[in-house]
Amino acid sequence: MNKIILTPSFKKAYKKFVKRFPFLKIKIDESIRLLEANIYDPKLQTHKLSGELFGSLACSCGYDCRIVFYFDGLQESKDGKIILITIGTHDEVY
Repeated sequence: MNKIILTPSFKKAYKKFVKRFPFLKIKIDESIRLLEANIYDPKLQTHKLSGELFGSLACSCGYDCRIVFYFDGLQESKDGKIILITIGTHDEVY
């Protein structure tokens, strides 16, 4: 199983986002648990990013909610570190 690591910037963005959209908290927490089990779970719609965020990935945790992260480990492996960078709306994180 993957290990989730929350960066200070993610923690701050998470608190701010949940304060604005409290109804998404359960969905976000569920998405983080899915990430821990399998970063490519179809429900997450995980995709690679380009540009300034090249090397990072993003997943969806609701209609307009994205988590940006990077995976430290072998892609084929289920034992790696997932470092959560930030969370926000599509426009906020990209």
